[in-house]
Amino acid sequence: MKVGARALKTGVSTAIALYVASYFGFDAGLFAAAIAAVSSIQPSIYRSYQMIIEQLQANFIGAGIAVLLVLTVGNDPFLLGVGIILSIGTCMIFKMKEDTTFIAIIAVIAIMESTSMAFMDFAAIRFTSILIGIASAFLVNLVFLPPKYETRLFEMINHTTSDIMQWIRVTTRHLSDQPALKKEINRLERDLAHLEQTYLLYSEERSYSRKKGYRRARKLVLFRQLVNTSRKSFQVLQTLHRMDYEIGHIKGDLNEKIVEEVDKTLHTHEKLILMYLGRIRKKTVDPLGNISEPDIPSLVNQLMDIYDEGEKDRFVLLPLASTLMDYHNELIHLKKLLVSYLNSRT
Repeated sequence: MKVGARALKTGVSTAIALYVASYFGFDAGLFAAAIAAVSSIQPSIYRSYQMIIEQLQANFIGAGIAVLLVLTVGNDPFLLGVGIILSIGTCMIFKMKEDTTFIAIIAVIAIMESTSMAFMDFAAIRFTSILIGIASAFLVNLVFLPPKYETRLFEMINHTTSDIMQWIRVTTRHLSDQPALKKEINRLERDLAHLEQTYLLYSEERSYSRKKGYRRARKLVLFRQLVNTSRKSFQVLQTLHRMDYEIGHIKGDLNEKIVEEVDKTLHTHEKLILMYLGRIRKKTVDPLGNISEPDIPSLVNQLMDIYDEGEKDRFVLLPLASTLMDYHNELIHLKKLLVSYLNSRT
């Protein structure tokens, strides 16, 4: 069993919240502090900063509604439900997120619970305990195992793209097992969605110096293009899978031409990734100078001209031609961005 950093941070923040609450003698608020800490851990420091502001507001909303109800009409179970409804409605008015609204609900439940203590003292303990839980989660997220999304993102791009390329090579030679390929396409679709979510988290990180911020902005643009190019290669794989029969029955030796040009295009994509990793030695001549070697435009023309003008199937290969051309264009754009990025580092 592999325990992730977020799970560890959740446990640590909960323990800290309980220790702090106990230290101040807030025994009546231990449960509230623990729940607030558990619900406040976020996947990035920037999101944690955004969340703590909203959670403080939600805590005030929930506590204010709970105190008002108890002081005016009581704390019956029915009134507790009314308090939760009012808290949710108020948070919706301010367009707060579900995680934030949960803090308001915790505050209502914690404060409206029956107690033998003086009510205002009890409410203050529960309110403060929730603040302790929120603050503990924020501090742990800030200093304990801060996420390194850049390294994780590139590893995901490299791994997912390699898988896609392997399946493209097998599929262009009509060697793929169709049921197995269909399962792999579904898996790769999920991997790409996860990759794009990781890019979003990476893009939310902040730099606190102008020089680092400028360098990071260039890298963000490059990574966005790496993700886009991986997505285009995946669309090529989907098209090859969907049109396997039609491609297998193309007239003449165009099948071999497809294999040849697609292989050269994949090689170019691999070379770009290796160039970013620094695994291609520097030369006086641009090692990416042969990026235009794959003649995809010529292949597209052949695909479009394979049928005579009068044949009803003359557009059957249009989806393949379109996806190959899009993939080629994305690679050209990636090459320009990569060369510019590498030159800016020298």
